[in-house]
Amino acid sequence: MDTTIKIAAGLFIAVIFVSAIFFVTYQPVPATGNSVQGNVTVYFFYGEECLHCHNVMPFMESLKQKYPTVDFQLLETWHNAKNQALSVSLNRKLGVQNAGVPEVILGNVVLIGERDIPAKLESAIIEALKNK
Repeated sequence: MDTTIKIAAGLFIAVIFVSAIFFVTYQPVPATGNSVQGNVTVYFFYGEECLHCHNVMPFMESLKQKYPTVDFQLLETWHNAKNQALSVSLNRKLGVQNAGVPEVILGNVVLIGERDIPAKLESAIIEALKNK
C-alpha cells in the first residue's frame, strides 16, 4: 500500500510540474482576422521614428473610438523583437514579400503605407464585421 501511495503522489507531482511548465511557457498564436471570441482583430505595425506611421496614428486612434468592438493591436516593430517576429510571421503566412511600416493586417487584407491604410482600412473593417 505504501508503494501505491508513493507512485500516485509522484504522478500527481509530475502532472502539476508539467502543467506549471505549460502555463508559464504557453503563448497563444494570434488570429489573423476573427479571433476566437468572434472579435475582428486589426494589427497595426509601426516604427517609433517613422514619420509615415505617425501620420497614420491619429486615423488608427479614431477608428479605435469608432469601432469599440474591434480589437486594435498597435504594435511597434523597430524596437520590439516580439512585435517584429509577429509581423514577420503574419507576413510570411500571407505571402507578403516586401512588408514595411506602417502596415495593417486584417484577416487576409494587408495594407501598407500612409495612403492605402486611410483609404481602405475602414471598408475592410466594415466587411469583416459583416462576415463575423
